[in-house]
Amino acid sequence: MSRFALFLIFFAASSFAQNSEATKVKENDPPADVPAAAVRSTFLMMGNRAGQQAVWKSDDGVTHVLFEFNDRGRGPRTVTDYRINSDGVVASATTRGHDYLKASSDEAFSRNADGSATWKNRSENGHTKDNRPSFYTGMFSPPEETAMLVRTALANGGSIALLPDGEAHVRRIAERSLDENGKHAKLIEYSITGLDFSPNYLWLDEAGNFFAGGETWAMLIREGFEPGAQVLLDAQKQAQDERNHDLAHKLMHHPKGGALIRNVTVFDSINAKLLPEQDVLISGNKIVSVKPSSKSVLTADSTEVIDGTGKTLIPGLWDMHAHVSGNDGLLNLAAGVTTVRDMANDIDDLTARRRRIEGEMEVGTRIIACGFIDGPGPYQGPTKILASTEKQARDFVDMYAKLGYPQIKIYSSVKPELVPAIIDEARKHHQRVSGHIPAGMTASQAVEEGYNEIQHANFLMLNFMPDVKNTETTARFTEVAKRGADLDVNGQPMRDFITLLKQKQVDLDVTLNVFEEMFTARSGSPSPTFAPVAHRLPPQVLRSSLSVGMPIPDGMDQRYKDSYANMERMVKVLYDAGIPIESGTDAIAGFALDRELELHQHLGIRPARILQDATLGAARIMSKDTELGSITPGKLADVVLIEGDPTQDISAVRKTRLVIKDGVLYRPDEIDQELGIKP
Repeated sequence: MSRFALFLIFFAASSFAQNSEATKVKENDPPADVPAAAVRSTFLMMGNRAGQQAVWKSDDGVTHVLFEFNDRGRGPRTVTDYRINSDGVVASATTRGHDYLKASSDEAFSRNADGSATWKNRSENGHTKDNRPSFYTGMFSPPEETAMLVRTALANGGSIALLPDGEAHVRRIAERSLDENGKHAKLIEYSITGLDFSPNYLWLDEAGNFFAGGETWAMLIREGFEPGAQVLLDAQKQAQDERNHDLAHKLMHHPKGGALIRNVTVFDSINAKLLPEQDVLISGNKIVSVKPSSKSVLTADSTEVIDGTGKTLIPGLWDMHAHVSGNDGLLNLAAGVTTVRDMANDIDDLTARRRRIEGEMEVGTRIIACGFIDGPGPYQGPTKILASTEKQARDFVDMYAKLGYPQIKIYSSVKPELVPAIIDEARKHHQRVSGHIPAGMTASQAVEEGYNEIQHANFLMLNFMPDVKNTETTARFTEVAKRGADLDVNGQPMRDFITLLKQKQVDLDVTLNVFEEMFTARSGSPSPTFAPVAHRLPPQVLRSSLSVGMPIPDGMDQRYKDSYANMERMVKVLYDAGIPIESGTDAIAGFALDRELELHQHLGIRPARILQDATLGAARIMSKDTELGSITPGKLADVVLIEGDPTQDISAVRKTRLVIKDGVLYRPDEIDQELGIKP
């Protein structure tokens, strides 16, 4: 994926308010001074036009780039001015506008004659006197800048130092021609490493100018060539598949005679307690036996013996709120996550990925797919599954049932009158129903209609703010941030809500890590999700986490933090009342689940219960507890070897030493090395 797709990764799970100034400008309308001769590209989300990039040069030699898109009322709108030296090096760059969060994206970079450079944005104020060839990657730069990076790296033999830190390597991958609407383009595909955990892919034309980049759900492509986007995506997929296959061959270890984990402390997820000094025998993809180490276990000579002394063996962890893409399989397995529930994805992409994982052509977790349904409108989700009539809604449910999806997820723009039909049709197929609370409804009403589960803690708070009707907009975040601190989490309305949730046996997917970041993160410091591992991350990945969090209105800084603190108190009240709280993230794979579990401990939940909820509890919710969720003979061999005791401190889950999924061994240190993550 290109740099703009990397930008999206860190913000797609979050939604933010539009500044009053930003809302005065209609998204996708270019400034009046963009010349007709500007080179325009179309920003596509799931194939639908959502924005643009326009590039033009003024008479003074300055290159100007407008970049904007609208993602459910969110998205950046920036204009960047570049001065390029005669040797092609960026001498200065100035960006003005707002970012995906609708916060200021003002940024400036300049290079002096002696090679030194300075840069400033809302998170950084840096400089360097190093006069070696280098390239400054803007915090809020447009996709066009990635083409500049590629050209600069190629002029330096394929590699270039990055400012503030890191190094990019560019490699030519393939050539491709496109013919659309009487236009012809000869293109070159490049891979770029050093910006993300894995290569980014970018297409330049013969002149070395930006032509296209992105992935299925978000892509930018030269205007007039939009129908050819899939051709380029298919070509990128070939390069990605080759890499995935190579990694699978390298990282998947198949013990010929099975595996024996000796003298290990086993977490008994059924009773939420530890069993010391156990031997766990695995053969094929099944757990064969769990016996005290004092009792001899006969094994074949080819059995791989693993010393578990001083370590804890837990069932594979579940992330109950994922949107699988890219490196998620690697990141999750390195963190001990062996099963995820995908809460919305492109059907074809997800089906193909599951097949690759099952065929050992790609490293990945087990994936349980949920069917996503939204309604058409200005805030519709990035999906082609949009229902505006009862027939469409029922047909979509039927389609997902035929695909074997066990759950339906309703999104924010679904018309409330369609909710009963969706639930009724899902019941015919024995499917669970969950989701956002559609605009115009409250959580209580959705539960009364038949929701099995609610996604996101903000919708629980909004249940007590019935005057907030437009919850398909960013009001579902800003109003909670402004008013959440006032909610009486022990009052009679909350007690009545708890009674309803218990009567209807509703589960809650609270994704606290998302709201901790939204409400409490501040520019200049790593997000709470990344802070514990900041020293391990690739430089550019860490840098991308420095500008997260909602724009804070004047005088509201502490208010937003207080609202998040009260959200935590509310979740604890619900949990203490017996409402099941799931471990889901809706954020970056692996690291976010670690943080989510730590937040559950911060609530005051015992670590042993947290582990139970994130293993057997999740398996039970998805009716998979006969196969997964506990270290029990006959169940599938999904286990994680951890340094230390996570029943005393859940943060021990960060110290994974070995992961077994379906009987295949993965070593987190090997995965981390491939992702550029330090020990």
